[in-house]
Amino acid sequence: MPNIKIFSGSSHPDLGQKIADRLGLELGKVVTKKFSNQETCVEIGESVRGEDVYIVQSGCGEINDNLMELLIMINACKIASASRVTAVIPCFPYARQDKKDKGFFDIPVDNLYAEPAVLKWIKENINEWKNCTIVSPDAGGAKRVTSIADRLNVDFALIHKERKKANEVDRMVLVGDVKDRVAILVDDMADTCGTICHAADKLISAGATKVYAILTHGIFSGPAITRINNACFEAVVVTNTIPQEDKMKHCSKIQVIDISMILAEAIRRTHNGESVSYLFSHVPL
Repeated sequence: MPNIKIFSGSSHPDLGQKIADRLGLELGKVVTKKFSNQETCVEIGESVRGEDVYIVQSGCGEINDNLMELLIMINACKIASASRVTAVIPCFPYARQDKKDKGFFDIPVDNLYAEPAVLKWIKENINEWKNCTIVSPDAGGAKRVTSIADRLNVDFALIHKERKKANEVDRMVLVGDVKDRVAILVDDMADTCGTICHAADKLISAGATKVYAILTHGIFSGPAITRINNACFEAVVVTNTIPQEDKMKHCSKIQVIDISMILAEAIRRTHNGESVSYLFSHVPL
């Protein structure tokens, strides 16, 4: 593809490389380093004049450093006369607090969905998927699970929880039937995994035969890995918006869905001025 450059920040170089490979492009040369006072310095190692630039940087790891690095890279490309700069952010940072309901962009934004890749994984990896129940671990994810359940033509359930304070779960009530069925918990992210591990126990005690968890972003901080290892999951499935290699070494239940082809196809379509909405319901081949 002419007039296109892809750069990767330091948050997730492996995903950046996969996206570039998928598009048949070389990753652009960029050097990121820190001055002794910990300020981030970024040098773009090639000309971007007149180019359509895409910068892949995920909101994970050292989140504040990585966000700052992304902003500096965008600025460097703008100053170097790039015709357009697009940030490709697999896991969008600072979207957990309620601020996301108040935040508006004054630039074009395409929100990509993992749902088509999740549906594909369920059909290919869970033999009994026709006899499953899709479960949301909280009322907020009801829309997400009903959409997946409709597309699979199966039932859904949700777990209503009452919280006392953030990151601590109080009481859980299951709404729906999972008896003698495979239960598939679906959520947008899991951090310390307290909620999904409690939910898994609840589903087993309600008669579920097996429990899977499918999460878009597996943050897995603090006691998460220990909790997953001790919980009754067949598998905990996440996408690779966040690097998972280290976590997988300590937890055999974690499996990864590669979404690099979705991001690569979104870049290709944006570059060519095509519609991105096809990706909301299809996984590119």
